[in-house]
Amino acid sequence: MLQTFTHYGCHVLIPLVVALVWYKSKWKLAFLIMFAGMLIDLDHLLANPIFDPNRCSINFHPFHTYYALIVYILLLIPKKTRLIGLGLVIHFIADIVDCSFM
Repeated sequence: MLQTFTHYGCHVLIPLVVALVWYKSKWKLAFLIMFAGMLIDLDHLLANPIFDPNRCSINFHPFHTYYALIVYILLLIPKKTRLIGLGLVIHFIADIVDCSFM
C-alpha cells in the first residue's frame, strides 16, 4: 500500500508542485504537459504479462531505459521542450522510487 501511494503520489504530486512553484501563471497547462509523461507507460503493452507487480520497469520496458533517460534529460535544455522533459524525468524518478521498494 505504501509502495503504491508513494509511486502514484510521485507521478501526480511532483509535477503539481513543480507547476505551482515555477509555472504559477500557467500552472494548469504545465501540470497537464508534465502529467502527460505518463504516456511512456504505453510501452508496458509490449510486455507479457502487461502488468507484473513484482517487475521493475527500469531497464525492462523500452521507454524506461537509461538510454531513454538521456534523451529525456536532453529535452530539458531547450525551453520549448522543457516541460515535456520534466514530465518524463519525473516519471522516471517515480519509477525508480517504485523499484526501490522491491
